[in-house]
Amino acid sequence: MAGSFMGFVRSLDPDSSSSESQPLTSADHKLLNKVLKRLRKLHRLCTDPRLCLKNSPPYLPELVRETVNLLSDIWTPYRSSLPAVPRGDEGEYLRIHVQHLLDKTDRAILLFKEGKEKIFEEKSNYRRNLTKLSLLFSHMLWELRAIFPGGQFQGDTYNVTKTEAREFWRKIFGQKCIVKWNIFKQHLKNVHNFEEGMEAMALKSTVDLTCNDHVSIFEFDIFTRLFQPWSTLLRNWNHLAVTHPGYMAFLTYDQVQARLEHHKHRPGSYIFRLSCTRMGQWAIGYVTSDGSILQTIPETIPLYQVLIQGFRQGCYLYPDGRDVNPDLSTLCTSSQKGHIKVTAEQYELYCEMGSTFQLCKICAEREKDTRIQPCGHLLCRPCLNGWQKSNAHTCPYCRCEIEGTECILIEPYRPTRDRTLERKEEDEEDDDDDDDDDDDEDHEDVELVMKKLAAMKRASQEEYQVPNSSLVPPPLPPKHSTVSSPCPSPKPYIHPPVRDRLFKGHTNSVPHLVNHLNQFEETSDRQLQYEAEQSCTSLSQTGRRGVAPWSLPAHSSKMKKDKRREEVEDRNDLEMELLAGRQSQKSSQRQRQLSSLTFLKDFTMETNITKD
Repeated sequence: MAGSFMGFVRSLDPDSSSSESQPLTSADHKLLNKVLKRLRKLHRLCTDPRLCLKNSPPYLPELVRETVNLLSDIWTPYRSSLPAVPRGDEGEYLRIHVQHLLDKTDRAILLFKEGKEKIFEEKSNYRRNLTKLSLLFSHMLWELRAIFPGGQFQGDTYNVTKTEAREFWRKIFGQKCIVKWNIFKQHLKNVHNFEEGMEAMALKSTVDLTCNDHVSIFEFDIFTRLFQPWSTLLRNWNHLAVTHPGYMAFLTYDQVQARLEHHKHRPGSYIFRLSCTRMGQWAIGYVTSDGSILQTIPETIPLYQVLIQGFRQGCYLYPDGRDVNPDLSTLCTSSQKGHIKVTAEQYELYCEMGSTFQLCKICAEREKDTRIQPCGHLLCRPCLNGWQKSNAHTCPYCRCEIEGTECILIEPYRPTRDRTLERKEEDEEDDDDDDDDDDDEDHEDVELVMKKLAAMKRASQEEYQVPNSSLVPPPLPPKHSTVSSPCPSPKPYIHPPVRDRLFKGHTNSVPHLVNHLNQFEETSDRQLQYEAEQSCTSLSQTGRRGVAPWSLPAHSSKMKKDKRREEVEDRNDLEMELLAGRQSQKSSQRQRQLSSLTFLKDFTMETNITKD
């Protein structure tokens, strides 16, 4: 009871997938027999000589015949006395496919019944509808071959070409090979947003190639290949299929030729469609400069890139003969290259071979920039183009069918030693920057010292002047006075050892400070000598006028002492600043020496390890 209840619940959940597959019933076998009978009837009708069908894809008689043969092979294991059990959702797919095939076969037979003689007219509506049904039969046959290669079910292991698309399908739908459109739409909308209504209907008409209200893994693969890359899937679809005037849905080779006949007077006119001979690729028809009509199938290159290149070359100028050609450059800028990182194992392996992982192994000259899908082998684009020009549609390495390519960018492996050297170089650059900063600071110190020197010079000129006395001049001294000559000039004591310490081994950083300090000392000496002479002269004059020297104002002598003490203090401050600058530069020099010694030590150790 519980098991039947759970089965009922799973039947209500359309997104639930069970690992158990339901066996094919007698009703399914009856439906198959009915389809085979109708297909044989359709084959007789479409081989009528009055139709005058051209033997070009999609050729309906050949499609019907191959469909009958493939269906018979696929259903044989289930029609024996010991029928096989379907794997995964194989049984579900067969039921959906057979029922849909029956509907389309009945519609084709009905066209012959209703159209009567008009069906034999090539330009009648009945004939055009028959051509559209021929394309549907072609799509269904391609899908059946893909899901049942060689008559064996491989829907649960089908390999979607594009990596991101494959990951999306397996993550959401697991091993299922077919899902309902409504379920697929909801999950796709979570990744690529689109609006309900007209946009959703247009998307369904593009994805659902067989028009059975389901999406198979094969149809999903075709859609993602046509409108690659995955990151801008619906954006590309909108630009190329919805709004582009050159896109034509459900057209055959002959119909393209007939449509471009109206634009033969305008070279550069073009239209594009899905190729019915190479599913997952585009077919482009265009008018050449001499008025002829050609059709080409670009391989392994996204359509928007082909159209951009064709526009630059003057081939694809007027979509369906119209003047306005849409600008697709925005799609080109939005595409991103896939990144591949070289592993340590790959790096070591190719080093032993004397090569690198990123080097193309075909030409051994250029780096790999292209990945073949679905096998994933890497090579450079020129080698791939040259290989395909030889009419080779398989991978040059494994001979797997090429279903697409992807532009890639290889990030080479960087060993630890290389990264260590790079860090050392960065540290040295930082040290150089610090040295530059130190030089700038030295220039700032020099400028500051020069300003202080100028200020001190101005102060010495202004302050060391003898003040005018308002006293009455003293009488002249007697002739035998001992004061007959000026007093000797007192000279301040200068510390030559300090100056020698300041500039010893430091002349490269501030060489011009020596001159400024010498000038400062000479100026101070001359100023002091001048002041002494003026003082003695004043004293002698005072003595002559009868006034004793000690009777002069006491504050004058005190002020001179204070000014001399300030001068000595300023000179000491200058010496201390120069000493600090020299010590800072010596510290920076020691740090650079230590950094160099550390680098040499590390490099020597790594070299010894490598040799070992």
